Amino acid sequence: MESTFRLRRSIIAAMLLALTLVLGRFFLIPIPWTHGNVNLCDAGVFIAAMLLGPGAGTIVGGFGGMFLDLISGFPQDALFSFAAHGLEGFISGWIYKKYGNSTWGKWTAVLAGTIVMIAIYFICNTVMYHVITGFLSLGSNFIQGMIGGIVALIVIRQLKKHHVG
Repeated sequence: MESTFRLRRSIIAAMLLALTLVLGRFFLIPIPWTHGNVNLCDAGVFIAAMLLGPGAGTIVGGFGGMFLDLISGFPQDALFSFAAHGLEGFISGWIYKKYGNSTWGKWTAVLAGTIVMIAIYFICNTVMYHVITGFLSLGSNFIQGMIGGIVALIVIRQLKKHHVG
């Protein structure tokens, strides 16, 4: 029974990784002043973290962000994205697991994950381009993370209602 449960969770995690890539590649808005874009990959990261926990959030976030950069023509950002979205998935999954039964816990998980992602991309843009680029990325990354969080909270409510995960 335990192996069936683990297999089911692994399959769901793999599907969420694929979903993260699809959301990140097909729903995107280029942001020229940051050398990047705003996309919905955070929705997949948050769904994995909240549905399956911090481990799956880390894997889906890290590899999803990295693969997305590699297939989108931003290989120079791939390791930063691995860290940014991997830590986003870990932190949000950990907080959601601990406090997710409350509205406060759900929003704290989204906000904390978004802040971690923003901070790492600030460092990335500052190191690779200029501190001004780092500051210019703060708003678009915040919007990306929060929209992804809103989408994830809506989806999670429905998935939990149908006992998925």
